[in-house]
Amino acid sequence: MEVEVWSGGSSASEGRWSQSGTSLPVRNVQALVASAAELTADTIQRYIQPDVDGDTVLAEPSDEVPVIDLGKLLDAESVEAEAAKLRFACEDWGFFQVVNHGIPIEVIADMKHDIQKFFQLPLEVKNAYAQRVGDLQGYGQAFVLSDDQKLDWSDMFGLFSQPPQARDMSYWPNQPPNFRNSIEEYSSELMKLTHSLATFIAKTIDVDPELMEDKHVGQFLRMNYYPPCTTTPEKVLGFSPHSDGSFLTILLEVNAVQGLQIRRHGAWIPVKPRGDALLVNVGDFLEIMTNGKYKSIEHRVTINAKKERLSISAFQVPKYDGIISPVLGSTEEKVLYKTMGVEEYARIYLSSKRDGKRTLDYAKLSQI
Repeated sequence: MEVEVWSGGSSASEGRWSQSGTSLPVRNVQALVASAAELTADTIQRYIQPDVDGDTVLAEPSDEVPVIDLGKLLDAESVEAEAAKLRFACEDWGFFQVVNHGIPIEVIADMKHDIQKFFQLPLEVKNAYAQRVGDLQGYGQAFVLSDDQKLDWSDMFGLFSQPPQARDMSYWPNQPPNFRNSIEEYSSELMKLTHSLATFIAKTIDVDPELMEDKHVGQFLRMNYYPPCTTTPEKVLGFSPHSDGSFLTILLEVNAVQGLQIRRHGAWIPVKPRGDALLVNVGDFLEIMTNGKYKSIEHRVTINAKKERLSISAFQVPKYDGIISPVLGSTEEKVLYKTMGVEEYARIYLSSKRDGKRTLDYAKLSQI
């Protein structure tokens, strides 16, 4: 497959997503871990999270995260029962696993292979695609806003992948050789999946699916590398607690190392997705649109003492110059969220340090 190239950089609208925030350059964690001489107490101190063990963490991974079968949603005989499960998942969990999602096995395998190969490249090769000032795309770390804030134990590589005219191909790597095509195929398949999920989510809240058409037209891929931390794995985080500034987020676990935890009933629950599933979570924009019925859940990433972890997060986002507003179920329903521009929310979210659901609180008219 030929990658659709936009040689002129980002489009006037969707491409501005990546320019809504910036991140200061920081030390590469993968390279830090590889150099024993640099792993000093002073160096590691900036990654130590003082409140990391402030909440209860369940000992065993949860196998209760709802599983939604897309095949059953597409079957007239089973759609009603499966849609009820989808409604429950969005209301009660804010997370669900989707199986029979329709993405070819070879597309997922190629993406997994190439992202692992990319992070194995020499640092100077990866740095050719480093983040630039004022752009969240590229190789580096997100949400670093000051020289003294605590850092996450991770490196990331981000691309604005959809729509094609929003791409800045200067960030798209030439190595590994097939990486661009792998991204293109995986990204395109995710757009199809998102359209299907959004259609059924709309039906669960009795909303015309056309109202959601502009709520997931963009896509930002964040490829995550979490090195092991042999010294104090229990004191660092791969990603600080946050909810997602997206409509939906679709997560692919690249290897079998666990690390994702979601906050539920006041405790952190380790999540172990099924091998044949993609993990989907409700984003802030969907919570706003459903007037709080569907929940954008706080989550974080912990670090393994011995093994690296890789994952790929696809943030399905609304039209940048669009409007997000609550859709009410009845005239008696109390409006809990503001009507606001997508750009306004994006700028607040992307220019803020990750701190739970604090950005979403900005969109509330009153405390829920």
